[in-house]
Amino acid sequence: MKYDTLIRQALIIDGRNTPGYVADVGLRDGRIETIGDLSAAVAEHEIDAMGRVLAPGFIDVHTHDDTVVIRHPQMLPKLSQGVTTVIVGNCGISASPVSLRSDPPDPMNLLGTREAFTYPRFADYRAAVDGAHPAVNVAALIGHTALRSNHMDDLHRSASLDEIAAMRVQLQESLEAGALGLSTGLAYASAFNAETDEVLQLSEELTAFGAVYTTHLRSEFEPVLEAMDEAFLIGRHAKAPVIISHLKCAGAGNWGRSPQLLASLEAAAKTHPVGCDCYPYAASSSTLDLKQVTDAFRITITWSTPHPELGGRDLQDIAAEWGVSLMDAARRLQPAGAVYYGMDEEDVRKILAHPLSMVGSDGLPEDPFPHPRLWGAFPRVLGHFSRDVGLFPLHTAVHKMTGLSAARFGLAGRGEIREGHWADLVLFDPLRVRDVADFKEPQRAAEGIDGVWVNGVLSYSDGHAKGLRAGRFLARSGDLRRGFVVGG
Repeated sequence: MKYDTLIRQALIIDGRNTPGYVADVGLRDGRIETIGDLSAAVAEHEIDAMGRVLAPGFIDVHTHDDTVVIRHPQMLPKLSQGVTTVIVGNCGISASPVSLRSDPPDPMNLLGTREAFTYPRFADYRAAVDGAHPAVNVAALIGHTALRSNHMDDLHRSASLDEIAAMRVQLQESLEAGALGLSTGLAYASAFNAETDEVLQLSEELTAFGAVYTTHLRSEFEPVLEAMDEAFLIGRHAKAPVIISHLKCAGAGNWGRSPQLLASLEAAAKTHPVGCDCYPYAASSSTLDLKQVTDAFRITITWSTPHPELGGRDLQDIAAEWGVSLMDAARRLQPAGAVYYGMDEEDVRKILAHPLSMVGSDGLPEDPFPHPRLWGAFPRVLGHFSRDVGLFPLHTAVHKMTGLSAARFGLAGRGEIREGHWADLVLFDPLRVRDVADFKEPQRAAEGIDGVWVNGVLSYSDGHAKGLRAGRFLARSGDLRRGFVVGG
């Protein structure tokens, strides 16, 4: 038999959280055709992978790549770190269904300017992704704040019954068109005043589809446990799985509380499908939020509309230069983005290591001076946390970025190296792989990523994109509740 591609003698870590084994892998027609001893086989393309790990392509479960996958479909920040699938629409903000009457409200502006929002129906967005032929696969959530902006004249209140009914219609249409579920960003001012009942009513649309509820909690600071309880209440009401986005102990007064958060997650998981994602850094990044301005930790400005020249500068330095308080400086910079050094490393490690956590970058591709997670999150888990720190074995690191993620989001035929599965694959050197992007130079490609295949097409190798874009839109597949272990 002749294969399209033969990858010989790789250490296969297949995404199932089990130790690796050495074998050959034959690819044909975009899928993994055969795994085993293929020494007698031939192929159009052959790769000697001895000493390298072959893993499923990484699934970035928490992105804000909604519009960039269409406008800049090469997706080099993700492809270069081995990511083959991105999940968009997180934190309550999505590119569709959206009909803007003016500039996008904060934090929807993280996805681009008004011109980037041209998808009044989810079906329009799905067609645009397919038309753009991005280099990575794309699956999408529907943002609660996006729905609110379509139907409300004032986002700083709770929605009326008629507004909720209109949002429900759009959510249902989007779920019918293949959306994964609903996301909220209840910490943001544009959704903070939405009462729990508003979200409960919206979440009822998830039930019939077996769709997922993901949430940027109402607070990641002192009231974080109460915010988690609200998320679990919504999930139980909708009979929908719950994924807590970028679980963290935010703010210096909250450091050391990760055991409490994880105990809450474990207790909920005994009776309901729940999980979380996290990114492997002790600093967050978002829009510049006046509620988070503090002198307790460092804050770096990533962009500012009135003062673009100050991107990359610390807020404290800017305030000192202007001779004003931190708060006054923050107000003068608005609208703006920031990196907040507001977490404790030990909390990050405990959450990252927990069996219920997946890896997501939460990278912001529109930032002129982005958080390094945009380019480095996945190799950082492999190199720094698994190999150098020894937080978990390599096969567990891979599982958190592949098999676990595919199961949770119902990405059928992906996330594991199995015969018949789609050939989304990454080949890397386990001794060399590492994140190079840092807070001073955040836009740098990882080292040690030797090859990335998307749907069987070699899309990145030797530090370069190959120019071939083989990604596709991935519609929700089946009941997502099946991908969670309840009661374990």
